[in-house]
Amino acid sequence: MTDRILDPSALPAAAPLPDPALGGAKEASFGPWATAWRRLRRDRGAMVALAILCLVALACAAAPLYASAVSGTNPFATNLNGEVTIDGTAQPVLAPSTTGLGLGVTPIGPTWALGPYMLGADNQGRDVAARMLYGGRNSLLIAGAATVLTLVFAVAIGLLCGFFGGIVDGVLNRVLDVLWAFPIYLLAISLSIVLIAEGLTIGPIDIRAGSLWLPIAIIGVVYVPYVARPIRGQTLSLMRSEFIAAAIALGVPPWRIFVKDLLPNIMPRVIVLVPILLALNMITESSLSFLSIGVQPPDASWGTIIQDGQGLLYSRPIVALAPGLAVALTVLCLNILGDGVRDAFDPRAKVRIA
Repeated sequence: MTDRILDPSALPAAAPLPDPALGGAKEASFGPWATAWRRLRRDRGAMVALAILCLVALACAAAPLYASAVSGTNPFATNLNGEVTIDGTAQPVLAPSTTGLGLGVTPIGPTWALGPYMLGADNQGRDVAARMLYGGRNSLLIAGAATVLTLVFAVAIGLLCGFFGGIVDGVLNRVLDVLWAFPIYLLAISLSIVLIAEGLTIGPIDIRAGSLWLPIAIIGVVYVPYVARPIRGQTLSLMRSEFIAAAIALGVPPWRIFVKDLLPNIMPRVIVLVPILLALNMITESSLSFLSIGVQPPDASWGTIIQDGQGLLYSRPIVALAPGLAVALTVLCLNILGDGVRDAFDPRAKVRIA
């Protein structure tokens, strides 16, 4: 009897401890990326924000379809003497002003119906709703491409500084310090004023004036120091770890340490930075375009549409309010999604999510 009780084979197997954040013991079999995705799916706020962002992106992607099939207008051509039929009545797109001295014209107001001039017209007689969709395409494109550019340069600089140290770290850090010394918007405005009229030529790279690549390059460069520094710090921390020291002692090539050891360990931090950078880049792009040193005509962005509606704030405020609300909604969703992504990749977030 005593032997049977002391026999380890007679004891029941210990049940695995459940993960309170993920709702079961099977979670231990998932990898880190699958685990983070499961955590993110349980964050309802982040999922709602992601769904809204997808809807905004799809709506902007359908801008040509909306302009041709729904609005039936050219959002880039002026329509000073045009007319539109509303409820069977022909109305001028730009009517003579009836306020003040009666000078100038007043654009047609929102019809709030799916069709021409749903959000009204601007001071050039262009459909605001169609321009908003086209402007959203450019705003999202510039913010996304600038984010990719920032991350590529920042990850490369951070890894080089942390891995090699010494002279490489000193030289690259001084370059980052020079960029860090300038306020972000002052540096972005200065670069835009210089480059927006003349373009940029670096060896075989030739970016013409007015190209969307100019704001992408400018915005992508100004945020590099703010991303490279945290990555450099994490790389320095990883270089002091035992598995990196063992790899170096075994003579593993540097490129393999970069690809197999360092890069996978810093990728969670890079993923967490993506929504935050997208939000910052969108605000920066809208600010530069509002100041006429970002997206140039005939292209449009949410910032340029806000500028177009600046003179119509009292008569047709929707021209400036609609793109402003679009920027605010997109940035808000990106921030909420960024919080969810951070919690998903943070092991200490289990208690908070539970």
